Amino acid sequence: MYRKWQFMLLGILLLLVLAACSGGEEDSSSDAKTDESEGADGEITLEYWQYSFDSKVTLMDELIAEFEEANPGIKVEQTNFPYDQYNEQVAAQVPAGRGPDVINLFYGWVPTYVDAGYLQPLPQDAFPHDEIESEFFPLVEATKMDGEYWTIPTAVRTLALFYNKDLFEEAGLDPESPPTTWEELEDYAVQLTKADDSGRLEQSGMAWEPAQQGHQWLRDGLTIQAGGQVLSEDRKDVVWADDPAGLEAFKYWLSFPTDLGTSEQGFYTDDVTAFVTEKAAMNIDGSFRIGTLQSDAPDLNYAVAPLPGKDAQSTNSSFWTNGITAGVEGEKLEAATKFLEFLTSDDVMERWLDATGELPAKEAVAMQDKYVNDEIYGPFIESLPFANAHFFVDETKERDLVIDAANKVLMEGMDPEEAFNELVESTQELYDAYWSDK
Repeated sequence: MYRKWQFMLLGILLLLVLAACSGGEEDSSSDAKTDESEGADGEITLEYWQYSFDSKVTLMDELIAEFEEANPGIKVEQTNFPYDQYNEQVAAQVPAGRGPDVINLFYGWVPTYVDAGYLQPLPQDAFPHDEIESEFFPLVEATKMDGEYWTIPTAVRTLALFYNKDLFEEAGLDPESPPTTWEELEDYAVQLTKADDSGRLEQSGMAWEPAQQGHQWLRDGLTIQAGGQVLSEDRKDVVWADDPAGLEAFKYWLSFPTDLGTSEQGFYTDDVTAFVTEKAAMNIDGSFRIGTLQSDAPDLNYAVAPLPGKDAQSTNSSFWTNGITAGVEGEKLEAATKFLEFLTSDDVMERWLDATGELPAKEAVAMQDKYVNDEIYGPFIESLPFANAHFFVDETKERDLVIDAANKVLMEGMDPEEAFNELVESTQELYDAYWSDK
């Protein structure tokens, strides 16, 4: 049933997007991809796609120019789409033999892309498995399927605790001593919360938003910190409820908007806005947020600390990762492979961090003293050795299930244990459907 639904959705997306592609968006250039990958002079043209994120687009323009200069005869054309349109464009273009040759996609989408036949495995002569596993952080194995690596990242991201140093001082807290345990995080959040006489929240001690990084914090942060796991080692079974740690993490996560009263879902639109406008004193967010804060809130006096822990250390990691689409072959495949090798070089990883705030995917690059000792990047780097990248069979649906579980408690008054058990059951259904024909 799941496979049938996938193909029906693909067909619907294809019709919708083809009808919309003539709408004059700035990204409409994707339709202009030529059927000829090689020009009259033997020049090979690669189509590279990534989602629209200003700092990444600008840096990629610079990198492409350098790659072309070093590789005469290869041209790279960059195309970008808004995040919420990205998968629709892929679904429309790739099956029709158009679209990208090299694609940058969220790692949680890789299983769906592989299932749909959009990607080909990385050439092992250029990306040997033993080399990937010795040089890159282990979290990249989240995109290893059927014994193959399908993509490789330039950079990775971890979650950490962002906190406002000025608001800490106002509350009589030492801004150089952020919370390090679950108990301290609760205590700090309470002290940093302000409400008016009617109880309406004016300042959130702890921003809380499941749809942003909240669902990641719950899975790969709190659950593992409490001694539990979400998935079995073979990734087929959802074992979230097999150990009391899963429910303990879920209840702790929900305690901020419920028992503690320090947080509200949608407070000042979302957790990022609340933190930037100094209406939230603390927030769980990723290293990718640094660039946004530098540009949108240059005067914000904030600091970063590793996620407060419990029985174990753990944080979530995620990444955007590069792959080669299924129809690329011959000289074009050689050119695409060469471009991927360039994008995963040490120098590009360093420049990617400087421009976007995302961390080098290779351990030796990330663990250099200049990054480890950096006041802002250091806490993220410190967390990489114990970071976990959840294996998604459907990233969007899994995120929505967590949001639904939270809403059942917050808006419908459901008992947290009942909501958690329903979350686990619904997630298992997704995994059963995914693995049923493997």
